[in-house]
Amino acid sequence: MSLSTNIDRKRLVGYLAGILAGVSYGSNPLFGKALLESGVPVMVMLFFRYALAAVFLAVWMALRKESFRAGRREIGLLVLLGLLFAGSSMTLFFSYEFIPSGLATTLVYLYPVFVALIMVFLRIYPSWQTWLSILATFGGILLLSTPSGDVQIRLPGVILAIGSALCYSFYLVIVNRSKRIRNVSEHTLTLYSLVTGAILFATIRALQGGGLTEGVDTAADWGNLVGLAIVPTMVSLLALAVSSRYIGPTKTAVLGVFEPLTAILIGTLLFGEPLTVKMAAGIAICVAAVLFMILKPSHR
Repeated sequence: MSLSTNIDRKRLVGYLAGILAGVSYGSNPLFGKALLESGVPVMVMLFFRYALAAVFLAVWMALRKESFRAGRREIGLLVLLGLLFAGSSMTLFFSYEFIPSGLATTLVYLYPVFVALIMVFLRIYPSWQTWLSILATFGGILLLSTPSGDVQIRLPGVILAIGSALCYSFYLVIVNRSKRIRNVSEHTLTLYSLVTGAILFATIRALQGGGLTEGVDTAADWGNLVGLAIVPTMVSLLALAVSSRYIGPTKTAVLGVFEPLTAILIGTLLFGEPLTVKMAAGIAICVAAVLFMILKPSHR
């Protein structure tokens, strides 16, 4: 296999993994909405989401006889990645208490811009096609997510949502650029992130003074927790690591537009939520921007 063929194959795998990461993460409402309506506290839901995903991934790695080892220098960075990803989830949920979820979604989708700026700081310059795709997808997200009517915007919610975007941005960049974890497999990297997140959420729940199984009363609750752990957590994290390493964090971030698109489609098709002309226009813009980035790759 020639070098160019191998590069093209990696690029294709990277794009497909980025789309899979976005679609799988966007399935959060499919499981999370039912859990919240059932009275499961957010920290309980987040703990089981990460803990169950870690167990499933560890079993999978054991069956495949993959190594769980990581060196001392690597472990510290893997824990940091876990804190960043868990922090992104946590700050997003907390932001909902201060601002509408649509506005929070819009602010969180600043992360492709943050990723691009971080890469520029590292003297790695995205192509003009990527910059144009970032601007277009952000415009599409504005159409999809901005609230209508009089909405009270509180500063803590804005700060938390932007904090969520920053955590996610640094996660993507470190996975792609760090030489320290370059030889760590995507499975091992994801496992350490999940375990770190589970420990963080269990600690916060303990400080809150509540039980870890509060609100989890039925088989349906457990089924939704398992679904939440596998699809938008384990699958999404694995695909995210593959995509970031193969096509870079900036393009992976742009492909994250499939997260809100999937969430909106789930809400429309399964929960009967309205799909307005403005939202349809936003979807069309986002998809066109992503296709433009994929079909017009940079020669740099």
